[in-house]
Amino acid sequence: MAALSPVAGVRQSGRLFALFLDVGRLTFRRPFQFREFIQQAWFIASVTILPTALVAIPFGAVIALQLGNLTRQLGAQSFTGAASVLAIIREASPIVCALLIAGAGGSAICADLGSRKIRDEIDAMEVLGISAVQRLVVPRVLACMVVAMALNGVVSVVGVGGGYFFNVVLQNGTPGAYLASFSALAQIQDLWAGEIKALIFGAIAAIVAAYKGLNAGGGPKGVGDAVNQSVVVTFLLLFFVNFVLTAVRAGWRTPRAPRSTRSAGRCPSTCGRSPGRHAPCAATRRRCCGCWPRSPSAPGRLR
Repeated sequence: MAALSPVAGVRQSGRLFALFLDVGRLTFRRPFQFREFIQQAWFIASVTILPTALVAIPFGAVIALQLGNLTRQLGAQSFTGAASVLAIIREASPIVCALLIAGAGGSAICADLGSRKIRDEIDAMEVLGISAVQRLVVPRVLACMVVAMALNGVVSVVGVGGGYFFNVVLQNGTPGAYLASFSALAQIQDLWAGEIKALIFGAIAAIVAAYKGLNAGGGPKGVGDAVNQSVVVTFLLLFFVNFVLTAVRAGWRTPRAPRSTRSAGRCPSTCGRSPGRHAPCAATRRRCCGCWPRSPSAPGRLR
């Protein structure tokens, strides 16, 4: 029961954050294990690219079908493509990549490091003066980040293609309207936001898997338990971090008042001058800088 106490949970959270800091610090320390990075990137891509593409098709189909029904009821069928692309690129694509990276690549990383731990290979490296984090963890974290960004592009393309097929073929949508509305809501900033999300999610999945693998114990059963725990913890962290990132980005994109209603507009009186010129208005006998913006009941500024 000690492992379930709040103190143990805080201690494990602190160790996980310490591993995150160590990875960031040792990433730029030479020598960089380039061969290990290439091998891990190829392995993670080989075990995740096909499941990711297969999962992206139903994601795009479900989003297109639901949005197609909604836009048909609202009489805005021309915006089906824009809404589908926005939902896939901004939210669905990074989440799908992260789940597949954590489920396939992260479990493999945790099992590999856990097996090395129970065979005392990690302790032997530390005795020889070799940092296990720099030699084993850093290449795997960077590989997951790079592969997650690449898979995010694959999911975006496959998901948009699946949504186009189901909307045009099954719902009798207009192909031209679906394609022409891409730029109505979705912009290049949304694609960059999805790539950044995938990058962060890949790092979280790899670091959690590495932490559980390096702290595995109790023989093969302990390694299996560590793999299960790494997948569950990664899923919880991914959804929480996704909520935080979405909330922060939504705060940055808060709509502002139009320029015509701000201080850079024209004086609403008959003079038509810009605010701040201090020129008298013959019609109102007030200066332009004082007569706007002002409520109708506010007294004017005399010459």
